[in-house]
Amino acid sequence: NGSGMHCNFSTKYMREVGGKTYFEALMAQFEKNLMDHIAVYGPDNDKRLTGKHETAPWNKFSYGVADRGASIRVPHSFVKNDYKGYLEDRRPNSQGDPYQIASQVLKTISQVSTAAVSAAA
Repeated sequence: NGSGMHCNFSTKYMREVGGKTYFEALMAQFEKNLMDHIAVYGPDNDKRLTGKHETAPWNKFSYGVADRGASIRVPHSFVKNDYKGYLEDRRPNSQGDPYQIASQVLKTISQVSTAAVSAAA
């Protein structure tokens, strides 16, 4: 899958509260912000993220449990622990700026209201 950086991420809320409703809202926000992420995940990702060789296509968002071919890989432990823990964004490449990548991930996470999700659960 080329020179991927991959970005494991979590927040205190994700580790301590989590839940399927929050997870689904978070994945919907990552899908909505797809191109914002790709813009900072390093140059030439269209050449690396082809949908082959354990990569998701650069222009389509996907996630899956233990799915190394997804945009975001969800560890088994995350699901077993009531959707709590960390997630792995597999799209950043080795030339991406880790500060820009972290900033974009945090921006997307911050767009999901934990209060609204908690009320809906």
